[in-house]
Amino acid sequence: MLRLILALSFVLLAPAAQAQTRTPSHCIAIADAAPGLEYLHKAGFRDPVSDHAVRIRYIAHASFLIQTPAGVNAVTDFTGNIGNTTLIPDIVTMNHAHGTHWTANPDPAIPHVLRGWGEEFGEGVDHYLEYRDMAVRNVPTDIRSGAGGSEPFGNSIFVFEVEGLCIGHLGHLHHEPNPAQYAALGRLDVVMAAVDGGYTVDQPTMIRILKKLKSSVVIPMHWFGDTTLQRFIDGMRDEFDIVRSGESNLTVSLRDLPARPTVHVLMPRYLRDTD
Repeated sequence: MLRLILALSFVLLAPAAQAQTRTPSHCIAIADAAPGLEYLHKAGFRDPVSDHAVRIRYIAHASFLIQTPAGVNAVTDFTGNIGNTTLIPDIVTMNHAHGTHWTANPDPAIPHVLRGWGEEFGEGVDHYLEYRDMAVRNVPTDIRSGAGGSEPFGNSIFVFEVEGLCIGHLGHLHHEPNPAQYAALGRLDVVMAAVDGGYTVDQPTMIRILKKLKSSVVIPMHWFGDTTLQRFIDGMRDEFDIVRSGESNLTVSLRDLPARPTVHVLMPRYLRDTD
């Protein structure tokens, strides 16, 4: 807990010397959501991203491709397999709660591999990376471990800041964030959330988390089947609009976030260079 408080203090009250090397986080500093959302359904992942926008592609399970106008390609919960493609991501993030959320052997050609846990059990890790027009940081959380135990700081919620947007990937979340963790996350305009209701947090807890975050766009992941997904949707529809476009990707811009929070269901699809 002391480590988390110190880390939060560092983010919120960064000393002058460190503030010179880090771009201040607009996600933490600004509490309001901004208006609108733009959907570009047929965009291929090889196509350029429009100015002031971010393209998000659901690959599989908990892996998403996040692309920026400057050509940055980031993949979340990277397993080493993103499809039949020659694409080498610039940034990958991983969590080790399950083997389907990381790989021990990422391609050495990937410039930035961000693991969501520390070298030693329970020590956690702190990441802050600025790469072209994207900044990536993490908020550590605990995970369950074998024999009913737990691993402190074994998971990370990764936050991607680009084009004024704050995009959060909750990873393999096993508990509701505490107040310090919510504060460290700040504003999340878009959030990817595991909604399986068993391997991660139960669905009522995840629904409570998402309603507290008040993100403009929620993208469910890790749902394993339509029955589980529909149960999550039913629990969200009182406060969120529901969009099921049948597509694998959407393009989001800060100026076009929806006026009412929206659950946007994306269908997983591995990358193919023929797309």
